[in-house]
Amino acid sequence: MRILVVEDHARIASFVRKGLEEEGFVVDVVDDGARALTELLDRPPDACVLDVMLPSLDGFEVVRRARAGGATSPVLLLSARGEVDDRVRGLSAGADDYLPKPFAFEELVARLRALLRRGAASSSVLAYADVTLDLARREARRGGRRVDLTPREWALLELFLRRPEIVLSRTVIGQKVFGLHFDPGTNVVDVYVGYLRRKLHEAGPPLIHTVRGAGYVLRAGAPS
Repeated sequence: MRILVVEDHARIASFVRKGLEEEGFVVDVVDDGARALTELLDRPPDACVLDVMLPSLDGFEVVRRARAGGATSPVLLLSARGEVDDRVRGLSAGADDYLPKPFAFEELVARLRALLRRGAASSSVLAYADVTLDLARREARRGGRRVDLTPREWALLELFLRRPEIVLSRTVIGQKVFGLHFDPGTNVVDVYVGYLRRKLHEAGPPLIHTVRGAGYVLRAGAPS
């Protein structure tokens, strides 16, 4: 799952990013409110950790505009201002939870997972052919056999399962899986598609196919 962390304090952002990646999440970090709003509207993450005090737009305004624009990603607000009025303001603007600074990282993760469980309650399992991805249990299987995936491989498989039988370009895959810092001139997409293909192929026939000049597609049988 992809988490957007919005924090303009570099040390805190680095700490949160490293911790969440160690918990198995794919993490993107932005440091101002305007960029956060663009991400929430144009490339919605599975959840967002959003600081209140930000350049350009504060967290309250970011979440208010995001909700007005139709964004549905769960949002956890972070703020050094822990007064009741601020918590009420954040929740009223459309945030799903509020955690005052300083915070214990374990509590941040617990609250984040709770938000993700709520959002995935009605559709916690993605499936295509004999492949299943249980988002709540973080378990991938093919033909009943467990497949161990790295966080990037997990994000890649989730993208394919959400768009089966649709050809995905390398640029789309790079933006969705590798985030803001993706360099389209690298072969990182091809490398990770290769990793995922091999792991899935160990438990069954090929499912991820190359469409020459276009990208990749998840399809049972040969691509048409």
